[in-house]
Amino acid sequence: MRLNPHLNFNGDCEDAFKFYEKCLGAKITFMMHYEGSPAASEVPAAWRNKILHATLQVDDGIVTGADAPPGRHEKPQGFSVTLGLKDPAGAERIFRGLSESGSVTMPMQETFWAARFGMLVDQFGIPWMINCQKAA
Repeated sequence: MRLNPHLNFNGDCEDAFKFYEKCLGAKITFMMHYEGSPAASEVPAAWRNKILHATLQVDDGIVTGADAPPGRHEKPQGFSVTLGLKDPAGAERIFRGLSESGSVTMPMQETFWAARFGMLVDQFGIPWMINCQKAA
């Protein structure tokens, strides 16, 4: 069994996944637009170039996402996408990248449980927590 987050966007899924690909050193492995799919008739013509489904490979995990049809997007709340890293420099780099044009809700810092920990909401409205465990 694999647990992976699925993120809904309000028309900017493609931009978000390209941004995550760059920030996380990840790879977009699948991206389907509404146009050309059986769901094309379910959205307005102006929405057909939006993303029906996308998959991002992040190391050994995946994140999927889509543009919610018009009027069905809800602001993400009550969760965060959490990245666990072992390298403090890597945690700092990813935090800086993801926070670009977003908002930092807890600056990256040492905590009683982590060598580095920080929280942010990225420019696409997705909440993130970056955690770098302390050495054993």
